[in-house]
Amino acid sequence: MAEPGGYNQSGRAPKIKNKNAAAVQITAEQLIREAFDRQSTIQKAPRQKVLDGEELSDYQMRRRREFEEGVRRNRSNIGEWLRYATWEESQQEIARSRSIYERALDVDARSQTVYIKYAEMEMKNKNINLARNLFDRAVTVLPRVSQFWYRFAYMEELVDNVQGAREVFDRWMQWEPEYEAWMAFIKFEQRYKEVQNVRGVFERLVFVHPEPKAWLRWAQFEETNGDADSVREVFGRAIDRLGEEHMDQHVFISFAKFEVRMREHERARAIYKYALQRLPRAQSQSLYNQYTVFEKQFGDTNEVEEVVVRKRRMQYEAMVKRDPRDYDAWIDFAKLEESAGDRDRIRDVYERAVAEHPTTAEKDVWRRYIYIWLFYALYEETQARDVDRARQVYGAALDLIPHERFTFGKLWHQYAWFEIRQGNVDKARRALGQALGRCPKNSLFRSYINLELELREFDRVRTLYTKHIEFNPANCATWVEFARFESALGEETRARAVYELAVEQPTLDMPEILWKAYIDFELELGHTDRVRSLYERLLKLTDHVKVWISRAQFELDTQGQEAARSVFEEGDGRLRDVGRKEERLALLEAWRSMESDGGDIESVERRMPTRVRRRRVLDDGSMEEYFDYVFPDDTQGSRFKLLAKAHMWKQTQHSE
Repeated sequence: MAEPGGYNQSGRAPKIKNKNAAAVQITAEQLIREAFDRQSTIQKAPRQKVLDGEELSDYQMRRRREFEEGVRRNRSNIGEWLRYATWEESQQEIARSRSIYERALDVDARSQTVYIKYAEMEMKNKNINLARNLFDRAVTVLPRVSQFWYRFAYMEELVDNVQGAREVFDRWMQWEPEYEAWMAFIKFEQRYKEVQNVRGVFERLVFVHPEPKAWLRWAQFEETNGDADSVREVFGRAIDRLGEEHMDQHVFISFAKFEVRMREHERARAIYKYALQRLPRAQSQSLYNQYTVFEKQFGDTNEVEEVVVRKRRMQYEAMVKRDPRDYDAWIDFAKLEESAGDRDRIRDVYERAVAEHPTTAEKDVWRRYIYIWLFYALYEETQARDVDRARQVYGAALDLIPHERFTFGKLWHQYAWFEIRQGNVDKARRALGQALGRCPKNSLFRSYINLELELREFDRVRTLYTKHIEFNPANCATWVEFARFESALGEETRARAVYELAVEQPTLDMPEILWKAYIDFELELGHTDRVRSLYERLLKLTDHVKVWISRAQFELDTQGQEAARSVFEEGDGRLRDVGRKEERLALLEAWRSMESDGGDIESVERRMPTRVRRRRVLDDGSMEEYFDYVFPDDTQGSRFKLLAKAHMWKQTQHSE
């Protein structure tokens, strides 16, 4: 007889006769899930209370034996040493804790964590000299670990040993650490008002780290604690030391701003010009911007603006020469000329830009190009005040577009409103009518309708809505807007007729929006019978769970729980017949939520399904697990009843 696990009485593994792969493979996910389900709860040791000294001694001896065994098994585990030492410290055995830390350092003499915990223990117990000696050992062994130096200096400053902290910083600076370490030394000296010492540290800092930010911090310090000549000397030394290869524009910007604060505007202007002559253009954009701001504040405005415009004009000329169909560059170029105010230059740029029309009939390529025409027409209308030229621009743009393939509603819309602003309503209507005749699209219909709404021509609005619906009868948004327009005018019968025509259409792009709008319309009027009739008609077309829930909520609000319960029961039966288990579950959950407020929740709970795990074969022949729902009233065979009973037995075992 085989033993559990497949072994026989002799203890030998049985011979495997068939070594072929099994037809059903066990996945790693299944193994992990079963192991997790079968794992036993971890038994925690009970808490103990120590009542006298003898029990305390026994407890300490036992814990020490456990720790000693732990560090003996894994000597290199620093975490075990730290837990041992921390425990001894908690027992007020400082000497023992110190001994354990020393033993840990014998194992790993370069462990930063051991040094830090060791020093914290000594400082916590006010053994300052021991902590000082320990930090001295740490920085001797690991001089490149900044954390040791920071803590060492902080401890010395904390015990008011300022000279000792200064000596620590001096020792640290001999290793030429990172920039932040030097700044910590400088801030330390500043806290004690040692101005000369700060200057000495800055001298050493810029020698070790000759970076622009170091020079700028030094200049800032001199401006606060020195005089103007000291600041100028620092900036001069920075420019000489950095040279042209490593020069940074922010050094010149700070130098010039300092001179501005000193009311030395000519000095600042000379600094800006000196820097712009020596720094490449790619590295001096911020410098040039600051120079422009400076000249706007203290120089001749016209000359400054001309310099800025000239430079940017050269950049845009290079861009459009490199790519004549870079329409974004043309637009920026035209806006630049508009800011300069030269009308001839502005029109020249626009005419050059519109001459570079796309060579392909693709709308995405034309889209940015059309914006040039729009900006051109707006300029002629609003800034140049040339209405006839603006009308010519619109006409030229409309003649250029290949309307047989595509059009741009924004252009027609802007042209129509241009004519409205000129008082030519007939021309605006003629333009939009021409657009609808040549290339009808939804956006053009909406523009025309909005125009007539602004003019309060409601008969024309009705006509346009009718034309729009004839053009695109599947557009639910148009039907809803038309009905809401009639409702806003108080024409309830017209609005209802529009909705009726809409729901009878054979094809709709978003019918759920249309039906919801129709139901909301009748609800606002208080016609509950009509709403109920609409729900019945809608449920003949669809069995969507949201429709059932919405109707049940309507019945709950109007007739109470009994009517809503009837709707839920009918929906449950319909969804059961069509086999939509997930939607049926959602309906039952909504039903249970309603019944939870003082209703018959037990009847709903009896209808709730059981979630079971199943497997199915995919197209590639592999197996996939999935979850299914088994309802109590399912009649697909005894297999489902067996699964339900097994699931109930498993829940009973878990509860026990």
